[in-house]
Amino acid sequence: MRQITLIFTQVKTSLKNRDIVVDLTRKFNLGAENIIARIAIAYSLKSGVKLDPVNVKDSGGKEYSKNVLFGSYYPLYLALMCTYYGISENDKDLSRYFKLHLDDGLERIAKDIKDNPNLVGFDYLFDRINEGLEELC
Repeated sequence: MRQITLIFTQVKTSLKNRDIVVDLTRKFNLGAENIIARIAIAYSLKSGVKLDPVNVKDSGGKEYSKNVLFGSYYPLYLALMCTYYGISENDKDLSRYFKLHLDDGLERIAKDIKDNPNLVGFDYLFDRINEGLEELC
């Protein structure tokens, strides 16, 4: 029996997170909006929260093609997501997991910034990276 590979082509944020992507990109001065989206997915995964693919929010926000969102890093993000959930790259809910963690990560970062309005973008990012590295040691 031949295995069918499921491929998704795009991921959309929730309507609420459309503005958050723009605001965070501007705050952090990261250039393209896909950079904060990549960071948001990783930040959400780092939180340790498992999200239910049945609970997908609306998809009325910013749309990213898979290639724009991940660039050449798609295999890395795919491995992270599959390992995190113990699923195969052919799982029917894979695109939902990416969408859920994109929205969750954007909301987490926005809350961190709201709670600390004087926070400088790069300081925030370096602090989160440092925390992640310390957990590895």
